[in-house]
Amino acid sequence: MNGDGVPIIRILDGDMARRHLKKFGALLHACVLDGASVGFILPFTQSQAEDFWREKVFSSLGEGRRILLSVWIGEYLAGTVQLVIDTMPNQSHRAEASKLLVDPVFRRRGLARLLMIALEDEARRRGRTLITLDTRTGDKAEPLYSSLGFETSGIIPGYCLDAHTCVLDATTIMYKHLTPQAG
Repeated sequence: MNGDGVPIIRILDGDMARRHLKKFGALLHACVLDGASVGFILPFTQSQAEDFWREKVFSSLGEGRRILLSVWIGEYLAGTVQLVIDTMPNQSHRAEASKLLVDPVFRRRGLARLLMIALEDEARRRGRTLITLDTRTGDKAEPLYSSLGFETSGIIPGYCLDAHTCVLDATTIMYKHLTPQAG
């Protein structure tokens, strides 16, 4: 696998994302097998990963409820994150960052940071001034979020099952206020 290319961030609509279903499934499957706490437990198949994308994500892209950001290195889908903007009318100023995934093969190259910066830019373009997220307490992503200016609002013990051990893990809830986009 050639991973030497320049990373390119793309926002995909539902049709374009569906054309890459197998790549999205492979990315999610690899991340879960590597221990990512993103809602799934083992055993977890490639087919289940594809079902998640098809049923939960792709269907909501064309309806203005979710934005799918992806990072590509050449032809390889190296990572993705979702900006969930499906909020109630009194919460139209906020969005949620969801399912930040970077293929284990492409880790330690700054791709998660690139995705999160692009997510913040997209949130600003859409008039959002608050981003929330949750992450497994102590996970590798927690220091990344802190370095990007996310603050911890609290920790919920026993929030989710570990994908491999099925032990209950705590989850850290984080937020970041964004400066509105000028002009």
